[in-house]
Amino acid sequence: MTANSDLQKLLTWLSPAFPVGAFAWSAGLESAIASRAVHDRLTTEDWISGALNHGSLRTDGILFAHAHRAAHDPSALRDLADLCLALTPARERHDETTITGHAFATAAKAWPTPVLANLPDPCPYPIAVGAIAAGHGIDLEAALLAYLTATIHSQVSVAVRLIPIGQSDGLAILAALESSIASMASLCQHAALDDIGSVAYAADIAQMAHETLTTRIFRS
Repeated sequence: MTANSDLQKLLTWLSPAFPVGAFAWSAGLESAIASRAVHDRLTTEDWISGALNHGSLRTDGILFAHAHRAAHDPSALRDLADLCLALTPARERHDETTITGHAFATAAKAWPTPVLANLPDPCPYPIAVGAIAAGHGIDLEAALLAYLTATIHSQVSVAVRLIPIGQSDGLAILAALESSIASMASLCQHAALDDIGSVAYAADIAQMAHETLTTRIFRS
């Protein structure tokens, strides 16, 4: 398989147009915006950077890497899925990762691989993407970089629409976080499961608080 073919798959699978419904979820960012904890470009960048370096994005990245390596081991994938779900801090976050994971695995059947039969049910999103990428022989670090970048794009999109911060500030955040995303992709590639840990308590609380919002646009 060529590098161009791998890139095509990643661009397709992690595009906003790929039918996983990622646009419907905010991972608690909507409630952070409602409480004014996130209210402009700087607070948006700080919030997303915190999730990347100290919170759920870092955790998902590590689990993604292990799923990539365990793609041909159904038992190991099931254990990783169980760990991923045990680490979700809120019911809506649980729904977010399982619903998008199921949608990704379903849509990815257009690119057949035996790994699809190895996926557990339910299958969290990072487990599904990591394992399926491995099933197609896609390099781990490239897949991680694409996954983390796409997830952060989705978070920035939430802020652009809800605060709103506008497209220019949104693009400035994406540019500012490029090096951090690349560093995290490299870190997660080599991290052990024992390296998983989160201190992004405000993000966890925001995810828990989301279901109590009177008016909600997003599902988490």
